Amino acid sequence: MSGSQATILVIDDQPGIRRLLTEVLQDEGYSVMTASNGYEGIQVATDVKPNVILMDMKMPGMDGIETLKELKRHGQGDQVIMMTAYGELDMVNEAREAGMRDYITKPFDIMSLCRIIEEHIGSSFDERRLLIG
Repeated sequence: MSGSQATILVIDDQPGIRRLLTEVLQDEGYSVMTASNGYEGIQVATDVKPNVILMDMKMPGMDGIETLKELKRHGQGDQVIMMTAYGELDMVNEAREAGMRDYITKPFDIMSLCRIIEEHIGSSFDERRLLIG
């Protein structure tokens, strides 16, 4: 599956993380959109309908779990991969219960992240083919 067929939304309050992920994911052939907080991320996700949403667990204002729950209400939560620091297992379990698809711990290996994204994009396209076919 070519990355150019997929859009990834990165929701993170840290500009450096958004910039890094944008550069790396664009180099992998993905279209990348960014949002600096949960409110903005919900709006972008509703407008763009990305294939994958890569979201920080801890953000000021609306945290990752609240954002995930709101994305689910808008039909956009099934493709969320959370980014979390080590030691936040309670939040990871809560996010799982809210419908998070997967998570990766910070600091993360960029190639591992790209593999996780590719797996999710591939499975979401396969699921759509089954529904259409």
